[in-house]
Amino acid sequence: MAMPLHRVSDVADLNPTPEPERPRRVLISTDTYPPDVNGAAYFTHRLAAGLAARGNEVHVVCQSDVGRASADVVDGVVVHRLRSAPIPVHPTMRFTVPARLDRLVADIKPDVLHTQGHFVVGRAAMSAARRAGVPIVATNHFMPDNLFQFCHIPDRLRARAGRLAWRDFSRIFKRADHVTTPTQLAAKLLADQGFALDVEAVSCGIDLARFHPHAEPKAWARKLFDLPDRPTALFVGRLDEEKRLDELVRALPLVLNETDAQVAIVGKGNQRAELERLARRIGVGDRVFFLGFVPDESMPQAYAAADVFAMPGIAELQSIATLEAMATGLPVVAADAMALPHLVAGNGYLFQPGDVVSLAKHLTGILADDDLRARLSKASRELALTHDDQSSLARFERIYDEVTQ
Repeated sequence: MAMPLHRVSDVADLNPTPEPERPRRVLISTDTYPPDVNGAAYFTHRLAAGLAARGNEVHVVCQSDVGRASADVVDGVVVHRLRSAPIPVHPTMRFTVPARLDRLVADIKPDVLHTQGHFVVGRAAMSAARRAGVPIVATNHFMPDNLFQFCHIPDRLRARAGRLAWRDFSRIFKRADHVTTPTQLAAKLLADQGFALDVEAVSCGIDLARFHPHAEPKAWARKLFDLPDRPTALFVGRLDEEKRLDELVRALPLVLNETDAQVAIVGKGNQRAELERLARRIGVGDRVFFLGFVPDESMPQAYAAADVFAMPGIAELQSIATLEAMATGLPVVAADAMALPHLVAGNGYLFQPGDVVSLAKHLTGILADDDLRARLSKASRELALTHDDQSSLARFERIYDEVTQ
């Protein structure tokens, strides 16, 4: 009996070739993204670029920095920018009124949405993801203190405004399938504010290959920034109210009573002019150097120019800048507030916010004692090693898999 003949297509049907497995597809939503200069923007960019470098297909939806909508591939990430307009009360922030993002979600077909906030873009993306059945991971970078100065809320109303802000946060973030924040202290803050879901602490992480101790003399790095070659305390961040940089400036005369020193301040913000006036008024105008915005690729050299890192801010959920300073081997003097204490353990000192005398005492002790500075430097680097960004990226990938199962 003759065997039946099969068409080629029939044979293919009998032995189908499995389709190649596509990369994990992640949509990240955020209200702030470079060229914005702040910790949340930097973290989100590094998260997106890091996930893309690990083989994921990554899309970011954010507001446009120039007004018009656009889509571009940057650092291996597809960045979808939504039309935006300037906010009159803030020189750099912009406002976006996103249309329903259902079409974008339908076009991308993400496996997971990872939102970086609960504001305009974040909540619109979460709503679209929920309608499309896309799992949601949410990371919190928010504290009401970060907004009070921009909204011009009087001190007497801040407690009530803070409660309303946390209530709004909880209403949006409770829609997520998994919630993270950078530190255990930040997770406790959410619980203390009545947020009912479990919150996992996942460090922002830092690139330990880029940020590391330098063998070159500090004079070499200082020359890059036109700094005199003398002991240097460094701050990196926004020059805004909650950073309390006036305390660092006011501590400097006390430091100068004991040792030759200067302060270098990296960053932009609406407090710069006031800080410059303060420095001149108390006689340290020639010892406080405002370096302005320093590109990310030059930041390792900025840390290399310093001998100690000062962080007087009181609204830090982790502080990427402090971690980067630690990775380069800088001792730390930080405010005993929010999440900063978990970064100071044998590598520096804490001071009570507002206690300028203690801040000056700790800075003086580190700047004037080479042996102490060396011990604290070694401890800073060792502590920073526990915040490797590759470990953080790997944990986020496992979370994505967990919520999509």
